Amino acid sequence: MTEQDRHLEEVKKQAFSDYAKYINPMKVRTLNQAGIHIMEGRREGAAVWDITGRKYIDCQTGSGIMNVGRHNPEMVAVLKKALDSLDIGVFLFFSEQKANLAKKLAEITPGEDLNSTVFGVGGGEAIDAAIKLARGYTMKTEVIYTEKAYHGHTGFALSAIGRASYREPFEPLIPGFKMVPFNDIEAVRNTLTDNTAAIIVETIQGEGGINIPSDDYLPALRTICDEHETCLILDEIQTGLGRTGKMFGCEHWGVVPDIMTLAKSLGGGIYPISATIYKEEMQDFFIPHPFIHLSTFGGSDLGCVVALAAIEYIQKHRLCENAEKMGQRFKAGFDGILDQYPQLLLEVRQKGLMMGLQYTNESIGPRMTKKFAERGLLAVYAGTDSSVCRFMPPLTITAEEVDFILNVVEDAMQELSKEKGISSED
Repeated sequence: MTEQDRHLEEVKKQAFSDYAKYINPMKVRTLNQAGIHIMEGRREGAAVWDITGRKYIDCQTGSGIMNVGRHNPEMVAVLKKALDSLDIGVFLFFSEQKANLAKKLAEITPGEDLNSTVFGVGGGEAIDAAIKLARGYTMKTEVIYTEKAYHGHTGFALSAIGRASYREPFEPLIPGFKMVPFNDIEAVRNTLTDNTAAIIVETIQGEGGINIPSDDYLPALRTICDEHETCLILDEIQTGLGRTGKMFGCEHWGVVPDIMTLAKSLGGGIYPISATIYKEEMQDFFIPHPFIHLSTFGGSDLGCVVALAAIEYIQKHRLCENAEKMGQRFKAGFDGILDQYPQLLLEVRQKGLMMGLQYTNESIGPRMTKKFAERGLLAVYAGTDSSVCRFMPPLTITAEEVDFILNVVEDAMQELSKEKGISSED
């Protein structure tokens, strides 16, 4: 080990110690146990390097933040140029940057009337705005959400999260929220009342384990909402902006929501921003209440510039098409691994580059996460279900990088299959 290597190891050790002392000791311990003892250094494309120089292919990407790639040079250049003349702006005033991004979102969202936007900073804030708008517009109070749902940790969003461990320490939460199983239309029909303001679902559940709805589910929700004057809120925070092979996940099923939320990859991996996009008719709610929902940093001028550049990059480089093409390459490899290791792998779940491997038991998820990291791959088991490993690489990923990932998965599976005590009954 060189003197420089020893220095970097000491820097890393001290930073982890400080993080544990001043931020979150259990997070450090948990990630260490999972074998993800990584301090991000250089970032490029689908790769990230530990500060000590080890390269990893990133399939975690903050659950879909990095659609245009890690440290995309075009995004960096756009932000640097904007800093020559702009700051975040004042949320109360108007700016060309806000107007340009809102207009672009109206152009790319499905249907003809998702034309209005409220900006925020993160996904939870976007969900809060969506639920507030649905309640305010309909003058109803109940909200139906689904088991294993993940919508964020803020006020209204936390009340709609389908994981008890996130909710219980903060109960009682906002009243009126009712949970039903995901992909169960009859449960929705049995739960909905004349006081239901909204049904909120992720187009595809992410943290819940890459749960893809049946083909009739979202269209049926659209019909139910139309029949009962209830808002359909689609959370596209993970599925939006090319992840599934289309610009928005709901396009696979031909469904247009009343309200759609975007965040994560909207910021190009460079600057945080979120958006709550809603049908133009719902602007009626804001006529008597123009200042009823505000965000100091939401839709900042810098964030809007980067977000517009990220959308244009996705379009210019045809990343939706690449997500579909590389997704098919993954599918062929994963299907072969499924046939080879049925004692370890139960199912492959996939739309484009939103992918999940369903293992045969919960113990395999943490073990495979560690084995992946040892081989230079970051892919982590789902927070709600450790028997599922999520793969959400940048949409810029190349065929060579896909093949590297598939080889890592197969090698790790082979090693695990030889370990004592591994079976589908573990």
